[in-house]
Amino acid sequence: MLIKVTAPSQAQFSEITPYHIFESRRHFLQTSATAAGAALLLPWQQALAEKIPNVRKGAISLSDKLTPFKDVTTYNNFYEFGTQKSDPAENGSTLVTHPWKIRIDGEIDKPLNISLDELIAGIPLEERIYRLRCVEGWSMVIPWVGFPLSKIIQKLKLNSKAKFVTFTTLEDSKQMPGQKSKSLDWPYIEGLRIDEAMNPLTILAVGLYDQKLLAQNGAPIRLVVPWKYGFKSAKSIVRINFVEKQPETTWMKSGPAEYGFYSNVNPLVDHPRWSQSSERRIGEFLRRKTLMFNGYSEEVASLYKNMDLKVNF
Repeated sequence: MLIKVTAPSQAQFSEITPYHIFESRRHFLQTSATAAGAALLLPWQQALAEKIPNVRKGAISLSDKLTPFKDVTTYNNFYEFGTQKSDPAENGSTLVTHPWKIRIDGEIDKPLNISLDELIAGIPLEERIYRLRCVEGWSMVIPWVGFPLSKIIQKLKLNSKAKFVTFTTLEDSKQMPGQKSKSLDWPYIEGLRIDEAMNPLTILAVGLYDQKLLAQNGAPIRLVVPWKYGFKSAKSIVRINFVEKQPETTWMKSGPAEYGFYSNVNPLVDHPRWSQSSERRIGEFLRRKTLMFNGYSEEVASLYKNMDLKVNF
């Protein structure tokens, strides 16, 4: 894998706002007697200075009305911080996102232990407005900042056995207090077929709304697969592993009758406990019809030609 050496004059991604400065600012707001009111600020209000520079508009993007930033950052599924929607925003301050290392291994010529800065060096970041559809029946429209996963895969020398790729989330109950519970089998693992991973829609995101990801949204790097249910998009990734056989992912292990490997948004396949035919977009009162592949049929339907999507759910 070729790693671009960043010129001294170029700021690395991690240098946009160093973690210790952000923490110091938050600590000051929380402890200063003159900032008693500021201590009540929500996480989405505290993060407004963490802008990502030089983000270009992606060619693949929606024109839908965006879900407000405060909703995107305070209504989340991230069981590593708790099972309630508010838990990730309330408990995420314990996550240390710099330095951040990622292990890339499996069916490749040269396994790597690489920093996030090294991983994304030389890859332009772009904003892509994608739908996020959750299996519980709610959805959002989010302007993600990231880059195609294919950009990383193309730099690696995969061997002929590499048929699938898995993504593993950080396991550290001190940083992720939700892992102290037995709600899931930790660490969290998700997976894709290689052709799904190479699809232009599949991205690794490092931000949203032109800002660095907060813990509750999967900081510092997460997967986004917009035609699948949101739980397929692994957060806080520490390992990318290329394998020969279809992996058993975390939700498959937790509820095999409810969560299949593919997890494509399919209004014709109901969850055993509720219908998937409609959804409620956060911020809207009325429900709307669920679109096949979350509205991305033109881009991805060919991946599943001749497959029974009721069996391969």
